[in-house]
Amino acid sequence: MRELERQPADTPPSCTPSVGVVGRGRVGRALALALRAAGYRVDGPAGRDEVPAGEAILLSVPDSEIAAAAATVAGAAPFIGHTSGATPLTALEPAGGQLFGLHPLQTFTDAGAHMAGCGCAVAGSTPAAVDLAARIACDLGMLPFEVGDDQRAAYHAAASIASNFLVTLQAEAEELAAAAGIDGFDARRLLGPLVRTTVENWLALGAHDALTGPISRGDEATVARQREAVAEARPEAVAMFDALADRTRALAAERVPA
Repeated sequence: MRELERQPADTPPSCTPSVGVVGRGRVGRALALALRAAGYRVDGPAGRDEVPAGEAILLSVPDSEIAAAAATVAGAAPFIGHTSGATPLTALEPAGGQLFGLHPLQTFTDAGAHMAGCGCAVAGSTPAAVDLAARIACDLGMLPFEVGDDQRAAYHAAASIASNFLVTLQAEAEELAAAAGIDGFDARRLLGPLVRTTVENWLALGAHDALTGPISRGDEATVARQREAVAEARPEAVAMFDALADRTRALAAERVPA
């Protein structure tokens, strides 16, 4: 993956490419709002089988629908892009023209997303298409980096581990805390500061120096008691606990002694 040089977003709105957005989901709605705020002329977000106007058309649809959506907008704009992190640009080939990818490395909810300062994976079938994707990313305050089709699966898996799996882990922590039956224990309120500090430490120090807890100290007796508690309260989580404990032991073993 190659990070692209960020250019200042000082292009006059009158010279800013018009963009048609397809897809009324979380990402499509958020991108349409952000593009308008950045001075772009935006048509959409359009719905299924609709063709918005624009010099570039950005498909923000489920991965399985990208090829069909590309066929629908075939010939409608010189540049056709998608917002998928995992799907290769070849899925856009039914559209013809110059193809590009624009994947904000951010999580989107119904409330939208804060994109300024986040990364953005870009790609293009031509240098002009890559430049367009990078320009849009920069105009939205994101940091573009180029990802090739052969890198997409691993890149997107990394993003899923960092975001989706983190939520899954917190959900399991909530379930285990509830199973312990501690009166007045609000898992999100009380575990939240621990999670925030852990993430901040990882950002500042890296994984090896941010790692704490019994495994990092070599306290296997405590880990064994934890495992027994998990097996009793949440037996379906034992395999996950074992896998994470093994990976944490490996991470701890990689740490260089101070």
